[in-house]
Amino acid sequence: MNDQDTTTDLSERIASLDWDRIARDLDATGYALVPKLLDQAECERLAASYDSAGAFRKTVVMARYRFGLGEYKYWTYPLPEIVQTLRQGLYPHLAPIVNEWLRKLGITPDLPDQFDQLRALCHGKGQTQPTPLILRYGQGGFNTLHRDLYGDVYFPVQAVINLSEPGVDFEGGEFVLTEQVPRAQSKAMALSPRRGDMVIFTTNFRPVKGARGYYRASVRHGVSEVRSGSRTAVGIIFHDATS
Repeated sequence: MNDQDTTTDLSERIASLDWDRIARDLDATGYALVPKLLDQAECERLAASYDSAGAFRKTVVMARYRFGLGEYKYWTYPLPEIVQTLRQGLYPHLAPIVNEWLRKLGITPDLPDQFDQLRALCHGKGQTQPTPLILRYGQGGFNTLHRDLYGDVYFPVQAVINLSEPGVDFEGGEFVLTEQVPRAQSKAMALSPRRGDMVIFTTNFRPVKGARGYYRASVRHGVSEVRSGSRTAVGIIFHDATS
């Protein structure tokens, strides 16, 4: 199968997902798990690209900035076909969900329906650098709780796809979300997606219905310590960055 066939097939897989179920899960918990979006060959191809010379605009050694222990790299434009297809294909299904969140919280304006329009908004604010990234953690690696915002314009939902198989390639390394609970301690959620599974999750907040209407629940995400082996994942962020 050539690259064009691969991206066409992936676009069809994205379009055929149960988006009603994904919307319900995002509304209820702030995340949705999509099993087996990528096949093993696609995961292996993306994981192998980690060592591709000239494919990345920036490499971040996490310990240097106290972000955790591990390394991640931001791709440069043009993005790999699989990554571009994910970004372009997921966005129009997520935009209505996000805009409904904004309406519930009384936030305007609505975000655009199509990805290219969001990208134009970002570039108008000087956010011209691509944000999709590949992350790798070895034994002892982890990622502290954080949000991926990067500028004035941001899309409040993003995705991560595991390229490694838990229990085979690594142990530990759960994907962690924490949500602020009013007048209480934060709630933690730990997920163990398998190779090829995608987690769609809120970047910054989600609406939660309280006694006086909807309120904004703040959310952060990270990765727990990898006890053994090596864990590689791809992050799909829709807004671009200033640097």
